[in-house]
Amino acid sequence: MKYSFTIAALAALATASPVVKRAAALTDADILNYALTLEHLEDKFYREGLANYTQADFVAAGFPDPFYANLKEVSSDETTHVGFLTTALKAAGAVPVEECTYAFPSTDVKSFVGLAGILEGVGVSAYLGAAASIATKAYLTAAGSILTVEARHSSYLRASQAQSPFPQPFDDPLTLNEVFTLAAPFIVSCPASNPALPVKAFPALALTTTGTIKTGSTITLSTPGYTLAAADGKAPVYAAFITVTGPIYADATPVDGGFSLVVPAGVNGQSYVVLTGCTDAVNDDTVAAGPAIIEIDN
Repeated sequence: MKYSFTIAALAALATASPVVKRAAALTDADILNYALTLEHLEDKFYREGLANYTQADFVAAGFPDPFYANLKEVSSDETTHVGFLTTALKAAGAVPVEECTYAFPSTDVKSFVGLAGILEGVGVSAYLGAAASIATKAYLTAAGSILTVEARHSSYLRASQAQSPFPQPFDDPLTLNEVFTLAAPFIVSCPASNPALPVKAFPALALTTTGTIKTGSTITLSTPGYTLAAADGKAPVYAAFITVTGPIYADATPVDGGFSLVVPAGVNGQSYVVLTGCTDAVNDDTVAAGPAIIEIDN
């Protein structure tokens, strides 16, 4: 019952708010389907994980009550978000994407919780990055309502793993392509009937350094399965950490299989770094690889 008003309110909102199309051919329907793609992924992740592990498993892994019950609430939120966005798209006359087939790498309770925290953080950055592209104010309010809930999920899961629940004063916005790059490895296949999304995945970038990472730490990022043209050292490569106030750059030095760099000041918590040959701007035209996710603990 607690969600019935939300679904009904969105249905009314969507009926009154036609999809707006921009000159760049990106519509609110595209953005809502992009958000729905992420919500399907999170929804399936929680449903699958909570089916694989019991309350006793979570207690045995060191998560006391009511952690398991709260995770079920988080799962219910994600299922509701799927319904929320599906209703909006149908009411606007658009075809909503359906759930895909996924492969999640978690193998036990702790890795499940760790991945849950990462996915929630990406969700926050996804909604934050997409907000500026939403033309219809009512849709913007709806997306903002989901964003704030995802942020609470993220804080709760971070605190449960002894991470700062609010490690920095601003969250980091990601573009649609940057988010899709992070989501794509979990997606095995999608229904052929799903509408095509105007997104692409950049070449993957992975952190190979283990242990606690702080400002000033030297880390290595791998470029699995490919080599950047600039890896020969003849052209400069920069690591750009995404922040809401603009990228923070660090020199990236070619090493075997990737690049090394020193973590700059000004980033903390779940952070995102891309490789680029440009220090004028970081956008979909200048990103060479990434983002990679780095947990920075200052």
